[in-house]
Amino acid sequence: MSTAIVKGICRNEIRDSLNIWVSGPHKENLEHWKQYGANVITSNGEVICNCDIVFIGVKPAMLEAAICNCYLPTKNPKNILFISMLAGVNIQKLKQVLKQLPFDSNVIRIFPNTPMSVGAGSCLYAVDENVTQEQCATLEKLLAGCGMCEKVSEPLMDSLGILTGCGPAFMYMIIEALADGAVKQGVPRAMALRHASQMMAGSATMVLQSNKHPGLLKDEVCSPGGCTIAGVAALENGKLRATMINAIEAATLRVKEMSKN
Repeated sequence: MSTAIVKGICRNEIRDSLNIWVSGPHKENLEHWKQYGANVITSNGEVICNCDIVFIGVKPAMLEAAICNCYLPTKNPKNILFISMLAGVNIQKLKQVLKQLPFDSNVIRIFPNTPMSVGAGSCLYAVDENVTQEQCATLEKLLAGCGMCEKVSEPLMDSLGILTGCGPAFMYMIIEALADGAVKQGVPRAMALRHASQMMAGSATMVLQSNKHPGLLKDEVCSPGGCTIAGVAALENGKLRATMINAIEAATLRVKEMSKN
């Protein structure tokens, strides 16, 4: 996910003014970051020293260990804006862990998705009470090349975040299944995948730009007694909508379990 975000950021017009530092326990796993002009290190403290904004992209169970590895060897510690993408870790928990650091920090929690890498993503963010409007504007400007970025209340981060963050995986499965259907009818696989993907992208653009309810757009395609309504009936028989609802619910329950742990 960190790579998806930086790819989106690199689409931004402010790319050349950025000074990117990346830290992780195994430097050999970070070599690909150099293609984005990043400084690759193994000390989280050096990131703190050189950056005003720090993205936390570790596994939730590794949060405390990652923060323990942060030190600030300077006589004039600065205020750091931490941006966390850790699923299931709320702002209260983040602030509790960050208290061990010998300097002030503000926290923004984000729920990104992988399409941010191609500038077509959706990123939600929630803030702690000390985050300023200027810091929110800085985040939105930083992610301007990633797609949609919207501030929400933290209670929405898990439910809506699951829709935006996990949803791409569900859509990839649908694209694959639709392409399989076309392949079954004799269409070459590469061609089927190409057009299934374009159809999905075009349909989403129609919803966003027409301001019409998707149900109405669906009705506009369904001629009486036609082939589309026959396919829609098959989808209803297969409980497609109920299955998608259940997928969002299952993923949301899982992230809530993670937050309890």
